[in-house]
Amino acid sequence: MFRFFILFLIAAISAPLMAAEQEPDGAQILAMAREAAGGDDWANATTLTLSGHAVFYGAQGHEPKSMADDYRMWREYDLDRTSAHGADGKVRIIAKSGEKTLFEVGYDGETTWTQNGIMPKEKADKYWANNFGFGIIRHADKPGFSATRLADDLFDGHKIYVVELKDPQGSRTLFGIDQESHAIRTLGFDTPRGWHRRTYRDFVTLKNPRWLQARHVTLYYDDRKSNEVFWTKTKVNAPIDNEIFAPPEK
Repeated sequence: MFRFFILFLIAAISAPLMAAEQEPDGAQILAMAREAAGGDDWANATTLTLSGHAVFYGAQGHEPKSMADDYRMWREYDLDRTSAHGADGKVRIIAKSGEKTLFEVGYDGETTWTQNGIMPKEKADKYWANNFGFGIIRHADKPGFSATRLADDLFDGHKIYVVELKDPQGSRTLFGIDQESHAIRTLGFDTPRGWHRRTYRDFVTLKNPRWLQARHVTLYYDDRKSNEVFWTKTKVNAPIDNEIFAPPEK
């Protein structure tokens, strides 16, 4: 009888310890998210081209402020990126409603510009700090980065791990990772506009390269919905003419 009691006691003590050992830490969770997103092909992609439509909301009222039936983004990645919320690589975004350009913005690696002309650097730095943040997860396994698991959460009925990723400059970004599929479902970080939260839904997996793409992305600032983007076409590693990113001639 005593022997069975000892065995029971050992089992009772060992069970929570084994469970704790099996729980992934922050770095392991981000590694699982990397693999689910497409692995090395996803992490080392050189370009991304997306197109679809978007809805933009104002500060007042519940009706959309504007709608872009043609919304496009071209992205050339910096594979040596170390800053989570600074401008990196090259990017251009254009939003059109019919033949009317609602807005466009570009960054050629040095200069930021919009439909109104060149944006001063100080203003540009704040602009990109409001927007850049997702791509840093591709570099989470590199020296200088650290990942800390925080309290788990729920999103759209899915259990998610929440991981704080800190870049070498100390900037922090929160990623919500689906506990089953390991898809990246939420993103959060502080910006000059307030706390920015981004949610990802309606995933599709592409091949050659393998790439997990969210087709419905919603952006919030201080919990106010700013805009929704619905991506319908995705191209990975397709050549992009450098003129796409160049500031327009005066």
